[in-house]
Amino acid sequence: MGKLISEFKEFVMRGNVMDLAVGVIIGGAFGSIVTSLCNDVIMPGISWIIAAVSGQDFTNPETGQLDFSKATQVLNVGPISLGNFAAAIINFLIMAIIIFAMVKAVNKLTSLAKKPEPEAEPTTKECPFCFSEISIKATRCPHCTAMLEEAAKAVKK
Repeated sequence: MGKLISEFKEFVMRGNVMDLAVGVIIGGAFGSIVTSLCNDVIMPGISWIIAAVSGQDFTNPETGQLDFSKATQVLNVGPISLGNFAAAIINFLIMAIIIFAMVKAVNKLTSLAKKPEPEAEPTTKECPFCFSEISIKATRCPHCTAMLEEAAKAVKK
């Protein structure tokens, strides 16, 4: 049972699973913005334009100006609801901030769980004469054939 739980934990903590979950959540929240834009902003405007083109008179007889309230009553559509659209955007931003905080916390937890790997010993060094990369055990550079200082000191002793 413990092995199954650890395998499940490893599956869930993989990067692509978390990315997919975040994408689905953010996509759903963005879908509500698009729905609100269509229902609350674009469609009332289009309905009003269609009715105006079809010959309906939406002028106020007293002022002679267009009367949007009369248009919405005749068309049976609500007025352009920028407030609903703004609320959808704010909801999206709040959700995005919460998801960001959750992903940041999960990343912090996974980085704490991982043990740092010890740094490996270097296996190469640079020749001081030709600046080629050579084996750390080399006493003579295979590129320029120069005797290296460490080897020269060892030979003198």
